[in-house]
Amino acid sequence: MTRSELTILLAERFPQLVQKDAEMAVAEILQAIHAALAGGNRVEIRGFGSFGLNYRPPRQARNPKTGTPVSVAGKWTPAFKAGKKLRERVNAAAAPAP
Repeated sequence: MTRSELTILLAERFPQLVQKDAEMAVAEILQAIHAALAGGNRVEIRGFGSFGLNYRPPRQARNPKTGTPVSVAGKWTPAFKAGKKLRERVNAAAAPAP
């Protein structure tokens, strides 16, 4: 599902919302998650999952073309961990029929 599909689904599900309002709601939620992660905080949505940051320490890598060593700086990467309810729903939906 893309951001625009989510916006359309939200506007269809709540007829009192105009398409522009649904776009603004989705954008505001994503912006809040972005701002929290950029500030070094964790975001937890009960029943869905949590967004956090993982630190990847500096390391030595190799240029695949030349084989020369290259220093890669340490960095923070965003990570998502699915919640229990989300995992259960996905597993139930993806379970093969006997």
